[in-house]
Amino acid sequence: MISRRTCLGSMLSGFVSSFNIVAQGASKPKKKLAILTTEWRFRSHAWHMGERFLGGYPVKGRWHYPDIDVVSAFVDQFPKGDLSKERARESNFKIYSTIAETLRCGTDKLAVDAVLIIGEHGDYPDNELGQRKYPRYEFFKQVVEVFNKDGITTPVFNDKHLSWNWDWAKEMVDTSRKMKFPLLAGSSLPVTWRMPAVEMPQNAQPEEMMCLAMGGIDSYDFHALEVIQCMAERRKGGETGVAAVQAIRGEEVWERMSKGSWEKGGWNPRLFDACLNRSQTLAQAPTYSHRKPTTKQMSEWVKSPVVYRVEYLDGLKASMLLMNGLVGDFTFAASLKDQPEPLSTLFYLPPNPNVSYSAALMSNAEEMFMTGKAPYPVERTLLTSGILAACLGSLGSGQKRLETPHLKVVYQAGKSTFWRD
Repeated sequence: MISRRTCLGSMLSGFVSSFNIVAQGASKPKKKLAILTTEWRFRSHAWHMGERFLGGYPVKGRWHYPDIDVVSAFVDQFPKGDLSKERARESNFKIYSTIAETLRCGTDKLAVDAVLIIGEHGDYPDNELGQRKYPRYEFFKQVVEVFNKDGITTPVFNDKHLSWNWDWAKEMVDTSRKMKFPLLAGSSLPVTWRMPAVEMPQNAQPEEMMCLAMGGIDSYDFHALEVIQCMAERRKGGETGVAAVQAIRGEEVWERMSKGSWEKGGWNPRLFDACLNRSQTLAQAPTYSHRKPTTKQMSEWVKSPVVYRVEYLDGLKASMLLMNGLVGDFTFAASLKDQPEPLSTLFYLPPNPNVSYSAALMSNAEEMFMTGKAPYPVERTLLTSGILAACLGSLGSGQKRLETPHLKVVYQAGKSTFWRD
């Protein structure tokens, strides 16, 4: 028979054990994150992304706080309206004057568990092709230098394209593979919501793709190319690379539109219609509401259209159209073998001030920081970076078709990662 004293002792022992388990769980240290950014101001990418790790973000109807602390930052430029110093005071992290100090938190050894590189915005020069020479590669090289000296590595996320320079972009991916640390990159477009919430079927056989978008070259064109690439990579056989590109600008775009097919130098008009019909920002003539514009109206509203034509090694064709004045969003369409209707969708970007599409991107960065595994292939961003650089080279060479043997990037798509809830 169990005595009262034995029973109470067992209960007390169980209570103490439970308390110890809870205490141990509560005291488990958070991951430490270093942010390296060109600048940190309102609506900059550091504001979009870095602050997700300061204040959290909404997920499926609840507020999520990453199990990660920002402990240090490097800020290259401090423009008017700088927020970095205010955020450092609020969230108790330190801004260092060098990247090495930032990663080591003032010690003599790597002292963080993850690195977030944000090389977008700021006063940097353009090259002859109009590419803004953001120091993403330079930041990355300094991170790798610390890794090499300290004999430790950690996951790295690089915002947007890897570099404006193809050789540097490839070196970044090759370095991560050689040193065996996780590297992820890219923008919010592949992971934001879609309306409707459709995915390119795995092992599909698309014949032609299109993204209709807005914005400038060497900026929003990257987003639009990522829209295409995150769909193209899921086709039968996986990604095998790009054979050639051509960029077209101005009046010739309208001439190409009239051709009626890719083979004649244009594109599939059904894909263009599907993209128009998915847009939520389609321009309208005064006093009208949601009428389909005529070609004449479009040519009047769009002052400087740009088209990138991309020829993949396996025969897939894709067109990226920047048409400011016609649309203010990103829509996608594709013709699939033996399918009578195009697959089409809107890549939805919620408006300011909440811009929760950046939360969708940082949720993928967070997953990598916590697990040590990239949720989608960095080769997607590598190939997109190369396509963009080649298209800008085409524009700079008189809109010539350029063969791209260096863009033989081979990889398989991972799991579907866009937000649905």
